[in-house]
Amino acid sequence: MQNGRQRHIGQTALLGCLLTALLPAVPGWAAATPTGAATTAGSRTTVARVAAATPTPRATAKPVAKAKPVAKPKPVAKPVAKPKPVAKPKPVAKAKPVAKPVAKPVAKPTPKPAPAPVRAPATLAAPVAVPLPAPAAGPAPAAAAPPTAPAAPPSAVMAGMPRAWVTTPDRGLALSDQGDVAFGAVSTGLPTVTVDPSRSYQTIDGFGASLTESSAAVLNRLDPAQRGAVMTSLFDPRVGAGLSYLRQPMGGTDFVTTTATTYDDLPAGQTDYEMMGFSIARDQSNGVLPLLQQARAMNPRLRVMATPWSPPAWMKTNGSLVGGRLIDDPRIYRAYALYFVKFIQAYAQAGVPVDAVTVQNEPQNRTPAGYPGTDMPVDQQIKLIEALGPALQAAGLTTKILAYDHNWATHPNDLAPGAPADYAAQVLSSPAAPWVAGTSFHCYYGDPTAQTALRNRFPDKGIWLSECSGSHGPSDPPAKAFRDTLGWQARNLLVGALRNWSRTVLTWNVALDPSGGPHVGGCSTCSGLVTVNPDRSVVTNAEYHVLAHASRFVQPGAQRIESSIGSGQPSNVAFRNPDGSIALIVLNDSATASTFAITIGGRSFRYTLGAGALATFTWAA
Repeated sequence: MQNGRQRHIGQTALLGCLLTALLPAVPGWAAATPTGAATTAGSRTTVARVAAATPTPRATAKPVAKAKPVAKPKPVAKPVAKPKPVAKPKPVAKAKPVAKPVAKPVAKPTPKPAPAPVRAPATLAAPVAVPLPAPAAGPAPAAAAPPTAPAAPPSAVMAGMPRAWVTTPDRGLALSDQGDVAFGAVSTGLPTVTVDPSRSYQTIDGFGASLTESSAAVLNRLDPAQRGAVMTSLFDPRVGAGLSYLRQPMGGTDFVTTTATTYDDLPAGQTDYEMMGFSIARDQSNGVLPLLQQARAMNPRLRVMATPWSPPAWMKTNGSLVGGRLIDDPRIYRAYALYFVKFIQAYAQAGVPVDAVTVQNEPQNRTPAGYPGTDMPVDQQIKLIEALGPALQAAGLTTKILAYDHNWATHPNDLAPGAPADYAAQVLSSPAAPWVAGTSFHCYYGDPTAQTALRNRFPDKGIWLSECSGSHGPSDPPAKAFRDTLGWQARNLLVGALRNWSRTVLTWNVALDPSGGPHVGGCSTCSGLVTVNPDRSVVTNAEYHVLAHASRFVQPGAQRIESSIGSGQPSNVAFRNPDGSIALIVLNDSATASTFAITIGGRSFRYTLGAGALATFTWAA
């Protein structure tokens, strides 16, 4: 996250069929409303709680008010051999400019960035209901146990007719299965979304968030059965959200439980250019690696992107993880490149292969608010990539390198005197470009059309949306937080980022406590996909449902396909899965119910979606 900006952001089917079939088998889970929880329409649904020993609550929070905070800087590296171009994402088809801009540039607030105009967060105090997706077919697997066979995609049980899954802003429906919708004659005059599978764009890598140290801490307060049920609801592709991509911090961030560290910390004055002291032991002891291993067991297609907030302090100009720059010395670039190599190798050995790395979280965030961060000018990022690319190649690693990893637009407070405003373009135009697979973005300032603008300049480079935290105003009631976050993230991330060439949609913390923590510095109003309360009840937030509307139905390897959007038509984005099935995500971004038609291949159906509601339609091709 970053200083000065903010993060964005039904007592219905109590965990749907999942909780019906899965949680009753888990000791301690019960469909009870937490003390003090709001139970009126529009508030959160109370999720299953476990009556067991009350865990020691952790506190902390993250500053911001809005759909997402941000700010994180990082990395380094140096060349070692003649660069050999890294595999670059190949454009999928002639791009069609985004139908309509999705987000307006946001004014950067104080402690954490987030769009001001277009901003919608989610508040986590006073838990409410938590509907989880109902099983696609058949009984739910035993709690905490990964599926014994490859998960069947939802489309497998929806052959023939389209099927609708809906979430409403009052949480009356929360990723709720609304059954089949028949193809048939459609009245003329209706707004019509036309889906055209013959026109395709980017390939999708996946959807997810980050299993931070804070997320691991709150999840590990649950007993094994509870934790297994929550992990199933997050990662199982058959009965849960099927999250398929995680962005993992390399070392400390603001979301830690104690002082942040890196993988090679040394006393002041000492150096370790050969990384003899490198160790990922903390990721094992704090529970992050065990949870990553469990997530991959539940969803073998799960991929990981890794990002550092700071190199070890001995590599920096100020000798601290907070602020400062990388020492501009060839030995430091080589050492930092080796640091990345060691990390990738250690994670692979632990059963968590790393698909991509970004070299620095929020490199323009020069003054992080009390948490690890690094000011990395363009010229230093170029030098680091020129060291890292050859180092990865020499080690036989195919991990992709992504540049930039910051906002859609450079916030005025982040632009250093004399620095170029087009950071990403500078890197992609440099000698380091052959090593770079593409660019990753955050959502805290600007709007997603910046992705298409960059892609038009560099069509052979990919685009990834790597961070967009849910967040809320300090006094926002849960109902408002859910409603605002659902609309903002659906509009700007699912429709906006994906129609603007992104291969991923990644938010921030997977799980936090009701105070938005634990954390040290940084954002105090951030929210996770789920909230784990002191009484061990678990609440799914709007961020969970936004991601699940994509991750449960859009498989890794899917391609975005053409779907019309324009005046009178609801916001939408469509995909063709590797198995040939179609998924169409539709947001009724208006204040009244909307009836519209959807056509594909000469067949049509009509549907009415309530004001502010989000729907996913899926059917066999």
